[in-house]
Amino acid sequence: MMAKPLDVITIGRSSVDLYGAQVGGRLEDMASFRKYIGGSPTNMAAGTARLGLKSALITRVGDEHMGRFIREELAKEGVDVRGVKTDPERLTALVLLGIRDEKQFPLIFYRTDCADMALCEDDIDEALIAESRSVVATGTHLSHPRTEAAVLKALRLARKHGARTALDIDYRPNLWGLAGHGAGESRYIESAAVTTKLQSHLNLFDLIVGTEEEFHIAGGSADTLAALRGVRAVSSATLVCKRGAQGAVVFAGAIPATLDAGERGPGFPIEVFNVLGAGDGFMSGLIKGWLEDAPWPRALEYANACGAFAVSRHGCTPAYPSAVELAFFLQRGVTQRALRKDQELEQLHWSTNRHGEWPHVRIFAFDHRLQLEEMEGATAEKIGAFKELCLAAALRVAKGQSGYGILCDSRLGRDALYTASGTGLWIGRPVEWPGSRPLSLEPELGPDCGGLEEWPLENVVKVLCFCHPDDSEEMWAEQIAVLTRLFQAARRNRLEFLLEVIPSKVGPVDENTTADIIRRVYRASVFPDWWKLETLKTERAWAKACTAVSENDSHTRGIVMLGLDAPEEELSEGFRIAAAFPLVKGFAVGRTIFGQVARDWLAGRIGNDDAVEAMAQRYQRLCTVWDKARLHTNTRSGAHS
Repeated sequence: MMAKPLDVITIGRSSVDLYGAQVGGRLEDMASFRKYIGGSPTNMAAGTARLGLKSALITRVGDEHMGRFIREELAKEGVDVRGVKTDPERLTALVLLGIRDEKQFPLIFYRTDCADMALCEDDIDEALIAESRSVVATGTHLSHPRTEAAVLKALRLARKHGARTALDIDYRPNLWGLAGHGAGESRYIESAAVTTKLQSHLNLFDLIVGTEEEFHIAGGSADTLAALRGVRAVSSATLVCKRGAQGAVVFAGAIPATLDAGERGPGFPIEVFNVLGAGDGFMSGLIKGWLEDAPWPRALEYANACGAFAVSRHGCTPAYPSAVELAFFLQRGVTQRALRKDQELEQLHWSTNRHGEWPHVRIFAFDHRLQLEEMEGATAEKIGAFKELCLAAALRVAKGQSGYGILCDSRLGRDALYTASGTGLWIGRPVEWPGSRPLSLEPELGPDCGGLEEWPLENVVKVLCFCHPDDSEEMWAEQIAVLTRLFQAARRNRLEFLLEVIPSKVGPVDENTTADIIRRVYRASVFPDWWKLETLKTERAWAKACTAVSENDSHTRGIVMLGLDAPEEELSEGFRIAAAFPLVKGFAVGRTIFGQVARDWLAGRIGNDDAVEAMAQRYQRLCTVWDKARLHTNTRSGAHS
């Protein structure tokens, strides 16, 4: 059979989850919330994509900010969004959730006439269904005639095109109209009508998955074995029954006398922190095993591990592992029962689930403050206006293409920084107090770096540290303390972290200097997403620096070169050497581009248009030089391979 471009299509609910940031209190007392994508099919689409499957989602979202958020987040996760339809009349579904303890999880569904419940048969594209190896439905969308018809059409088309079908029972009584708005966490209310509805469709599935309570509703009995036999009477599907801390069991044929007689997989002794979304994580791992035709114990191992990640972290989709993370966990095992406190695992989780790819990046750095403030005619207002001209030059060169970026501060360049948001540029923001040694931070960041809470998630925290291997232990301790506090704050706020180090301003440098600094930073458990390094003079120095990074973090974003106001000719030679190293992704250059232009503009010798044109030309020349250096390296490597 010809391979299909998609592994799995999920169909049904899609919402924005607003998760209470405080843990252990009532939903009434939540002071702040974190925003994630949600809804079981949406979670599963993202969860399977993280595990390396080619997934797609069929749902509806509103024609507003939250609908766009879901679509954009899914795309960032690698989910095919062709089946995500935009409803011009209805709002995207919303859920408010909290974590009270390991058993209580208050939540409120805002789903009155929401977009995903308007899904209809016309939204089901046969061509899309034909592309997939499987279709996974959830029980909620069988609760309304319109969405039920859409699901049934998708299932019929799946069978027509030879795809497997699966059902996550996903029973939520209040979404079937059986409980009030305040009973969102209720998981079971007996209903003969729901049982009849489910049983009328169970024959359409090859795989049916649910908790014991969900099989009670599907099988029409509060006795789990009797319920499983009730399901088996109308369906030949493989049944997977989740039993909480006791793991899960699989029944491919007749239901035996005891639940323990089913096939089982290994469990994991971890702390239960948040049960919300655990079932969707479990299902993501199970789908991976199911589509690999793995033995059921192996598929359950995937599922149980993914469920373990989910119950140990905040949020649903954000908790799910990458394929690399899952493989590492299965090989290494549990070393810390609270997985979110396992530093090695959390670093791998972060670095393998970051959104977006930056295989190359050319950054126009105009985050300078002190250098501009010292120029003739400079005022805070004029510097701010000049930085808007810098942004205009950057955008002129980028032309909406990926791989371009800026460094801009918020103290003097706030308006430019805000304007850059959403343009597709890579955006870095400095936080160090200019020229400080030992390192100190901008006052607006606050003593505990709490100011990062206000930053958009697309902004990268950039900090410059003047340091040298020969610094005293006291100096290193003071600087590392600041870096550690800042790094941890960046992670708490889901912001990437760029560390710039300049040893040449402190003492003499050789081929080992930068590599020694890099290793010292990693030993302090600081893992920059990006490194910004001054131009190294030899290939050996670059090789040593790249080795120091890769041996400590094989999933780093990479290195960018800084300019230090060097002439273009000198930078070109530096580019030629650095471009030979794949870990060097590009450059972050400032005064070479804007230095003379700033002096002329601030002194009134040139106008806005001339300033933008001059900077755009300089920036474009550097981009061209870098691209040619990289192309030459790639061509040379290809010839040698």
